[in-house]
Amino acid sequence: MSKVLLNGVRSNEPMLLSVQIGNAARSAFLNYSHSRRCDVGGRRFFSVTCSLFGRGPPSRKEKKTVEIPGLDRVTYADRMHFVPGLAKPIFPDWQRDWHDPHHYRGPNNEEMKLYKENPCYVFNQRTKILEGVRQALWLTKSKLIQGLPEHILALAEDPANQIEDQDERVQQAIRHSRFWDTTAIRPKRDRFCPVLFRDLLHLCGTLQVKHTSLSKRILAENYRVAALWNRESDVFQVRGLNGMLLNSMTPLPAVAQSGEVLATENHTLETFYPISPTIDLQCTYVYDQKNDTGFREGYPYPHTHTLFFTETEDSAAKFKPEQLRAKMIMFAFGNALARAKSLYGEHPQVLEHPVVVQSVATDGRLFQFIVLQLNTTDLGPDTGVKNLVWMDQDQLLYDYAKCRPLIKKKVVTVPAGLSGYQPETFKKFLALHLHGAV
Repeated sequence: MSKVLLNGVRSNEPMLLSVQIGNAARSAFLNYSHSRRCDVGGRRFFSVTCSLFGRGPPSRKEKKTVEIPGLDRVTYADRMHFVPGLAKPIFPDWQRDWHDPHHYRGPNNEEMKLYKENPCYVFNQRTKILEGVRQALWLTKSKLIQGLPEHILALAEDPANQIEDQDERVQQAIRHSRFWDTTAIRPKRDRFCPVLFRDLLHLCGTLQVKHTSLSKRILAENYRVAALWNRESDVFQVRGLNGMLLNSMTPLPAVAQSGEVLATENHTLETFYPISPTIDLQCTYVYDQKNDTGFREGYPYPHTHTLFFTETEDSAAKFKPEQLRAKMIMFAFGNALARAKSLYGEHPQVLEHPVVVQSVATDGRLFQFIVLQLNTTDLGPDTGVKNLVWMDQDQLLYDYAKCRPLIKKKVVTVPAGLSGYQPETFKKFLALHLHGAV
């Protein structure tokens, strides 16, 4: 038996020697593979495992067909099978003689009736704009005022406009939406947010005995709004579903008087250069140039009073608070603009009677309040009269609503049940509801 040197040591065991050599080679290869960088599919990996699992299927390179003028390509199309040396035939697309919805091919954009040469930038119910409120203010040509108007807040402070046992009944509404409406330990927002809104609206509706005009309202769901306008050289549109809508027989009164409206001419709109104002908006060349409130003519409740937005558990439709407030501004503006154009026509002008729309949003415990007053439909230039937006943000209705207590290190940090109720938030909700009825 031959003797072999391994690392300067003479060995008499060839089998053990081969195993040792194999282990050493594998360790050296793994150490080298972990130390080098692999570029697979445009991604860099620092280990063999990641590069192996990250490698996609091999891409097939399409051969380019060479066309020689004056010569015809000889193919095997007539023989109906592959023939070496003959070119692959190119057949026209097969056209069905019947309509198959599972294999339907839509026409090109240029062949559609609603095709336009100028693109339209669309804001819908799932749009999350990058700059949030600043971008929404520029798109709607609006001036922002922090806080709700004082005369609206004063409506809920009047003892004559308050509900009997108000705080206790509001807490009962919160418990109903979080604990009693479902058996789940942690109910989803899709379930308890609409229930909370309906309970609060029902609670506000108990004041119909004192204010009969509250009975001249109706709640609508799943309606679609469409509003189109020009901003500088671009075309914008708000359209789609936008939550629950409280309609009224009578319009909301103007919040700002004519003097305050004319003073907005000196306001300079905030820009966010170099970011484009059209970022995150859907760009389309096929659109309908229409303004629609979502209701037919002769509808007995034509005036928009308040929009209600709820948060969902869907990650694709979940909004950050800044993006949610921007969505509230855009859809309140869309409803106001559609109503203004139905009343005063398509011609851009400063409105003699401004259109006011309110908006409320919540994730179940955090509330956002917005009041928008549309003063002008001349939205093209940055100069002239601006629209007004009052905003009160991040108002907590309560701190916690737990089915089970939260215990940390054997200490109850958050007790079971409702805790941290803040009555001021519901007063703002009640004030917006009473606006236009008192």
